[in-house]
Amino acid sequence: MAAKPQSGRPPKLDAAKRSKIAGLLLLGPKHHGFDNDLWTLDRIAQVIQRHFSVSYHPSQVWRILLSIGWSCQKPQRRARERNDDAIEHWRRAVWPRIKKGAKTRQKRAVSR
Repeated sequence: MAAKPQSGRPPKLDAAKRSKIAGLLLLGPKHHGFDNDLWTLDRIAQVIQRHFSVSYHPSQVWRILLSIGWSCQKPQRRARERNDDAIEHWRRAVWPRIKKGAKTRQKRAVSR
C-alpha cells in the first residue's frame, strides 16, 4: 500500500521552528520584555507572533507546547516573610518533641 498524504491544513510552523520555540522560552519572559518570570499562553503566543509572524490562539499554543515536551507547571506559593532556617529548626527540634509528647500522653490515657 502507498502512504496517504496527511489530511488537513499544513502546520504554520515546521518541526525546526517548533523546536526553536523551546529555545526562546528558555530565555525567560523577562528577556522578552514581560514584567515577571511567569509564562502564560497569551505571552507565548505574543513571542511566537514576534519571532515567526504567525498568530495562534492560546489553546493552539497549548498543543504546540505539548508537542515539544513542555507541560503546565504551577509556581509554588510562599509567603514573603518565610524564614526557611526557622522552619527547618522547627521541623528538626520542636516537632519531634511535640510528637513524642503526644505519644506519651496517649500511652498514659490508655494505661489508666
